[in-house]
Amino acid sequence: MPDRTIIIDDTTLRDGEQSAGVAFTLDEKLDIARRLDALGVPELEVGIPAMGDGECDSIRAVAGLGLKARLVVWSRMQAGDLASCRNMGVDMVDLSIPVSDIHLAKKLKRDRAWALKHIRDMVPRALDMGLDVIVGGEDASRADLEFLMRVVDAAQSAGARRFRFADTLGVMEPFGVHDTLASLRCITDLEIEMHAHDDLGLATANTLAACRAGATHVNTTVNGLGERAGNAALEEVALGLKKLYGMTTDVDLSHFQALSETVAAASGRPVHWQKSIVGAGAFTHEAGIHVDGLLKDPDTYQGFDPREVGRQHTLVLGKHSGSRGILAAYARMGVSLSPVEARELLPDIRTFAEQAKRSPADHELVFLYQRLFGRGEPSPMH
Repeated sequence: MPDRTIIIDDTTLRDGEQSAGVAFTLDEKLDIARRLDALGVPELEVGIPAMGDGECDSIRAVAGLGLKARLVVWSRMQAGDLASCRNMGVDMVDLSIPVSDIHLAKKLKRDRAWALKHIRDMVPRALDMGLDVIVGGEDASRADLEFLMRVVDAAQSAGARRFRFADTLGVMEPFGVHDTLASLRCITDLEIEMHAHDDLGLATANTLAACRAGATHVNTTVNGLGERAGNAALEEVALGLKKLYGMTTDVDLSHFQALSETVAAASGRPVHWQKSIVGAGAFTHEAGIHVDGLLKDPDTYQGFDPREVGRQHTLVLGKHSGSRGILAAYARMGVSLSPVEARELLPDIRTFAEQAKRSPADHELVFLYQRLFGRGEPSPMH
C-alpha cells in the first residue's frame, strides 16, 4: 500500500465553480490553472463545453497556457454535449451518465439496459474525436453494486480508460466506500477515480478510503469548494495520503496558501477560521499547556510541521493562556517580563479576552502592563 502514487484530478475550475453563486472570470480561471500546475497537480478538469461559447473560449484559453497538467472537460453522455467537446485542446472527457435506479427512472425515464447500451455507443464516439474517456458514474454511491460492475465492464469493453465513482449526494461513509471500491477493483483493470461530496462532512475521509481500496485517481477542489457542502479538499487529501498512508501525489503544498487565498477571493467564499490546513486558526495556539509544550519542542503539539504547507505556528494570548505564553508574547515585542509580572498580568489578559472576544493586540498588551504596574512602557530586552 505505501509508495503508491495517487493522481489528483482537480476540479476547482469545473465542480468548484458549480458552487452556488460562484463564477470565475477568465483571468481568474487562468490564474488558478497556472497556480495548480505550478504546484504539480497532474490533471485539471477545466469546464463544460456544452455551456456555450463563453465557456468554450475559457477552456481553449486554459489549454493555450501550455501547462504540464493533462486537461479534462466534463460532458453529459449525450451526442450534442459530446460534439461541443471537439477542438477544445484538452486530453480527456468525462462522459457522465446516471447509474442509480432513481436517477435512471426518475430523471431520464430510462432503464439499466439503456445505460449499458448508451455507454457502448458513446465511448467510441469520444475516442474517435481523439479524446481519452472517463465514464462518470453519476450517483454511483446509490447504485446497485452488481449493476455497477456491469457498468464498469461496459466502460472497459467500449475503450474507456477510467471509471469515475461519484458520491454525488455525499451520502457514503469510509467503510462502505472501501468495500465498494475494493469490489470494483477486483473486476477491472480500468483506472478508478473517486469523486466525493461533503454533505455529511466525510468527503476527505471517503476519498482516502477509496485510495486504500485501490482507487488510482481522485477529484479534489481547492479549499473544498463545490456544490452544496463542497468536494474533497485538495490540501486535505494530498496531506492525508502522505501522512497517513505514505502515498504520494507529487503535489507541492509548500506554496499552497497563496492558491487557497486566490480561490477564496475569486469565489467569494472566505475560508473558515478553523478550516484544516489553510484556516487562519489551523496553527494558532492559546491554551497554556499547548503553548508551553510548543515552546519547549514543537513536536509536542504538532501533527505535522506547518512549514510543509507554507504556514507557521502563531501563539496568541487569551482566557486559557499561561504565564509562559505571556512571557513569549512580550518577548516577541522585544520586552522582558519577570515571571512574577507575567503571572500578575494573567487576570487582566483573561478579562480582556472575555470582554473583547479576541486576543489583545500589541499596543493593548502595553496598555495592560502600564495600567497594572503604573509605569511607562515596559523595559526593552537587552
